[in-house]
Amino acid sequence: MDSGMISLGLMAVLGLLMIAAAISDLRSRTISNELNAAMALLAIPFWVATGLSLWPDIPIQFGAAFAVFLVFAGLFAIGAMGGGDVKMIGAVMLWVPLPLFLPMLTVMAVGGGILSAVMLVRMKMRPSDKPVEVPYGVAIAAAGLWALHQQYLNQFQAIA
Repeated sequence: MDSGMISLGLMAVLGLLMIAAAISDLRSRTISNELNAAMALLAIPFWVATGLSLWPDIPIQFGAAFAVFLVFAGLFAIGAMGGGDVKMIGAVMLWVPLPLFLPMLTVMAVGGGILSAVMLVRMKMRPSDKPVEVPYGVAIAAAGLWALHQQYLNQFQAIA
């Protein structure tokens, strides 16, 4: 089997894992460590299949993803993000090419903002004593799927 088919298969698995995480976050406001670990660990064979070099490409990819993880861990520390969401962001960023880091984070922020607005409207329509918990895994999954599409599945890249 050639590396192109392997990388497409791994991307399909990542897509399914992100969708499963989003559904889990919607239902229970949790994302399991197993889902996040699977996303992170599958990045390694993906790097090999896509031809990232052992030095310096893989350390740069890992370091950039880890830097994003640390920023969101800081948000977790102040109570602005859930732990599963932070781990999911770190795992997904392992797959995203460096030029798409900021665009993906922008798509994620816009999606998260829309999701937050929907949750606030829902809270106003159905008042509750519970605090509003935004299932941010949905925004992370949507942005991750967008980023993978932009890099690997967008047949119009040559035009832009």
